[in-house]
Amino acid sequence: MDSEPPFPIYEQNRRAWDDMVRHRQGFTRPATDDDFVNPLRTVDGLGWLGPSIRGKQLLCLAAGGGRQSVLYAAAGAQVVVVDISPAMLALDRHVAQERNLDVRTVQASMDDLRVFSPGQFDIVIQPVSSCYVPSVIKVYREVARVTRPNGIYVSQHKQPGSLQGSVTPSPHGFELTEPYYRQGPLPMVQGSRHREERTIEYLHRWEELLGGMCREGFLIEDLLEPFHAIPDATVGSFAYRCRFLPPYVLIKARRRSNKSASLFVGSADS
Repeated sequence: MDSEPPFPIYEQNRRAWDDMVRHRQGFTRPATDDDFVNPLRTVDGLGWLGPSIRGKQLLCLAAGGGRQSVLYAAAGAQVVVVDISPAMLALDRHVAQERNLDVRTVQASMDDLRVFSPGQFDIVIQPVSSCYVPSVIKVYREVARVTRPNGIYVSQHKQPGSLQGSVTPSPHGFELTEPYYRQGPLPMVQGSRHREERTIEYLHRWEELLGGMCREGFLIEDLLEPFHAIPDATVGSFAYRCRFLPPYVLIKARRRSNKSASLFVGSADS
């Protein structure tokens, strides 16, 4: 089932990810045999989803590539994966067929989930991807609509400070070269591991990433900054840059039935 992207920027990003699959670049490498030894631990090492997801309706959002969807399916969930790239979704279908797993693929943009019913999913998993759409709020609004009350939303995003920072270090370290309150997409980049070449990306502020999530009906239960820094990393490498600019933020949130109550951050029992 397909939903055509409404803007030229989406077409650019679709082509870019299709090209990355053809060249086996970046996050286009499918899950390996080792990943399937304990698939739930592989994708949920923090234990945010609990001891079992068997039978849960789970949406992998903007998560094609033959990894996320098939591992959640191997853990027992009923999985749908959405991605804008048909080449990424082809990887999911290929791995699912190889592993005899039932995974449904849908080509659509992460901010347009009209093909799904309200409250259809128990769990929504979104790896780093919100940077490819102009409005993260529209993404949150769509996720809130398709997630059942008390459902879990786990998402990872590029930190705004990392997107502001220079790709390579200067004698004084990494400098902020992009304004925080910017309008429109970031300039395209070359030679970066914290961004993807040929893609159009947007910087989303903390107010949008966190406050926007709360205002759209979610309660934030936990937040982590995945650690990628190495103390003795080679100058100019991804791990070296991560010593100064953490690249990602990982958020666990829960859908609230009372939207006004979602403005508070705390535990699910508060």
